[in-house]
Order: sequence, then structure tokens, then C-alpha cells
Amino acid sequence: MPIEYTIDHKRRLVLACGRGVLTEKDFFGYQREVWSRPEVAGYDELVDMNAVERIVDPTPEQIQDLARLSASMDAGGASAKFAIVASKDLAYGLGRMYEIYRGLNKQSTKDVAVFRTREEACAYLGIADGPADAKESQSA
Repeated sequence: MPIEYTIDHKRRLVLACGRGVLTEKDFFGYQREVWSRPEVAGYDELVDMNAVERIVDPTPEQIQDLARLSASMDAGGASAKFAIVASKDLAYGLGRMYEIYRGLNKQSTKDVAVFRTREEACAYLGIADGPADAKESQSA
């Protein structure tokens, strides 16, 4: 699956990893599948893009639409953090664009930041890397 994720209820964290070739459909599918679940409302999020080989024809409009959808699914009144790990330039640039669009959206309650390394992202989230005991794995 292009985007695999684990829900770590103990740490109130969604850990996701993109793999292979990703399309607009993959990003929107992940967003809808994971964040429509009421039990993850207000959870932090870490998305690791380092195993992504290619992102198919991304446009600024698609990124803006994804940021808009994401913000509309945020838990009202609950703030959370979202870290994107992207060592490759294209994924990093797209992540920064998403960060900006998300930050401009008044519905957004997540603080988004993009990092080159997983260690930096984990430090931002205030977590130790690795899964905890109470989790469930899924693919989107």
C-alpha cells in the first residue's frame, strides 16, 4: 500500500509512511480514512515520506485542496502537532507548501512542520521514535 499507518493510542499519535509512487488519490484517501475516525481526534501525526520514490504530478491546487480538507477534519478546540519527514527536495518542498496552506486556514488546529530527518520530527513531537504497546496498523 502506498501509505501505511499505525495508530498508537498510548501516545495519542498516528504514524504514517508513504512508499513507492504516490498520487493525489493516495493522499486524500489516507486523510479521509484515518482522520474520519473519532478515536484519533486531537492526536499528533508523523508522516515519513523518505520511502516515496515519486509523487505523481502534484499541483499547488491539489495541495491547497488537501490542506483545506485536512483542516476541516481537525478536532475542534483541540490542538495537535503534525510532523512531515521528507529528505528529498520535492517531497520537502511540497510538505512546506502544505504547511503554509494549512497554517493559513482558520479551521486548522494542527501545527504543521516539515523536517529532513525523523529524529528532528520526533523531537518536535516530543516523542521517542518507535511504536508503543497499544497500537493498530492499517494501510490506506
